[in-house]
Amino acid sequence: MTHIRDRKKPERPIRIIQFGGGVFLRGFWDWMIQKINDAGVYNGNVVIVRSKTRGQDPLAAQNYNYTQVLRDGAHQEKTWINVIADSVPAEERYEEFLALADIPTVEMVVSNTTEAGLVYEKCSRTVGKCPASYPAKLTELLYRRYQKNGNGLLILPLELIENNGNTLRSIVLQHAKDWGLEQDFADWVNEKCSFRNTLVDRIVSGLVPAGEVDLPYVDDMVNTGEYFHLLVIDGKEDPRLPLARAGINVKWVESVAPYRTIKVRILNGAHTSMIPYARLLGVETVGECLRHPVLRSHLEACLEEIIASLSVDKDEARAYAREVLERFANPFIHHRTAAIALHSADKFVVRVLPSIEEYRQKLGKNPDRLLFSLAMLLFYLKTEGDGDALCPEALQGKTVAALLADTALWGRDLSQYAGEVERYADPRA
Repeated sequence: MTHIRDRKKPERPIRIIQFGGGVFLRGFWDWMIQKINDAGVYNGNVVIVRSKTRGQDPLAAQNYNYTQVLRDGAHQEKTWINVIADSVPAEERYEEFLALADIPTVEMVVSNTTEAGLVYEKCSRTVGKCPASYPAKLTELLYRRYQKNGNGLLILPLELIENNGNTLRSIVLQHAKDWGLEQDFADWVNEKCSFRNTLVDRIVSGLVPAGEVDLPYVDDMVNTGEYFHLLVIDGKEDPRLPLARAGINVKWVESVAPYRTIKVRILNGAHTSMIPYARLLGVETVGECLRHPVLRSHLEACLEEIIASLSVDKDEARAYAREVLERFANPFIHHRTAAIALHSADKFVVRVLPSIEEYRQKLGKNPDRLLFSLAMLLFYLKTEGDGDALCPEALQGKTVAALLADTALWGRDLSQYAGEVERYADPRA
């Protein structure tokens, strides 16, 4: 049997610089770009920028070919993804990374660096040295583009934070100011580059064991996900991204906010309020969580508190919550709890903490199950950390009150919840 790396890829110009190459972007964004290419309404490839190399990109061994499989209980779709041209580790090949800005056909930047990646980290600028954060790297890339008299770019951050496009633009402009770059560059960023706020929705469960999906070739990087997908982008439709012409579920809207509130608070909030508890109980996938009576009951109670906190039509919110539970229970979505648990503290701040605060404001009391989730998160962080700088050793010996008062961790002082959170015991005890 042949290997997928030996399949001949179509020749296309590079049009998209993509920061991040994880399973979500491969199963959501790159799948979309493949679809519009296959539909004949687009002709372009993607180059991935990697910030933390951790060795060779595993896709490179397959000539950046892989199969995206979408499936539910009744249907299955297999798509050969051949739109990734290369991946560049920015820190190791910095000049090659900057040279991406010189490619005349490039017209778009896309990113998904998690909530932790879309932050302002003040740093000095050293010519020839790659900065650490994604926004700082993007600033350098845009400055190179500006210096080469390149056209402006469409910039789509897909991170799940509020006003992600506006936030990214403001950070880029702040870095430009910090570094003393000329005002003409800032004007070019504002006038020629289109930063859009976005919302994404698809469950991408990731890689599956070899042989689980029947294929006419060998593929060691089969990526799986659900059929459902949604991309919401604010502003007028941009002709550089003809997604709708290929039947992609994209909405160009006046404001992303209403879509974001329901999706982030219900779907992502459900994940984040459940996963630390699931990890402590040794449950490995979201599907198993739905079949676990204790976790299922916990999740449903969290959803009721989340819905009660929202200023939206309650029937509409409950209908979406029922759909979310059905999506979570998809027997083919082996969404690993360990993967969802990465950056748990950052995710909790964005996805669950607003529900706790607004529940308290609306009902005059605290949400019991969401605070239980916060307690489980603290136990989990002390056990496994969050896959980033927050390691268990740094948390040992700290009381619940001290952890909740840590404004660097939560962005505000949460010690008002300490009494209720302290009621809960470690479920492993």
